[in-house]
Amino acid sequence: MSIYVVLSRSSTVLSRTIRLATRDEYTHAALALDADLELMFSFGRRRPSNPFVGCFKRERLDDELYRGMERLPGVVIEVPVTPRQRDAVGARVAEFLLDSHTYAYNAPGLVTGLLGRGSEDDRRFFCSEFVYHVLRDAGVCDLGVPRWKVRPQTLLDVPGTVVYRGDLKRYRAADLDTAPIPALTLQGAGGLFATSRAGVSLAL
Repeated sequence: MSIYVVLSRSSTVLSRTIRLATRDEYTHAALALDADLELMFSFGRRRPSNPFVGCFKRERLDDELYRGMERLPGVVIEVPVTPRQRDAVGARVAEFLLDSHTYAYNAPGLVTGLLGRGSEDDRRFFCSEFVYHVLRDAGVCDLGVPRWKVRPQTLLDVPGTVVYRGDLKRYRAADLDTAPIPALTLQGAGGLFATSRAGVSLAL
């Protein structure tokens, strides 16, 4: 039984700036509940043209932001979890879905974190903050650092296996040697999310 941490590096100005400041290979993080990455969530741009107005959102590798990019370097990390931990992850994601209007992208925290002066806000998250918050609260891992210090690159230390490294635009779960994923249903944002290894259905 697994969940997936997805790290990537886009060609946007913000991504290039973060990489220049940190020398990190990856500048964005998302949490996926299925190997196909159909149920993948993070905090990111509300509109592709504005990097500082963001929100909690379901992400897709064919989002408008990525369509014009020739490549999207990244890794997919398979993180083993117990049934209880997986249920806890699903419950926490559902909480974000149900209250998505109350959460905001933590642009100030992104900047202060890079300067080493971050703090935690229960209603504001940047991408890697969100991923680590869910994993830690669900008892999946504890990296021994405050949430605001966790950059996408830090999540390479999450206990798991890199099952894919390369251009995420070429990623296909069918090519991976992964075990079947049991069905999971989330209630959130006015609808049901259901996933299985055979496919994913979404009703919003």
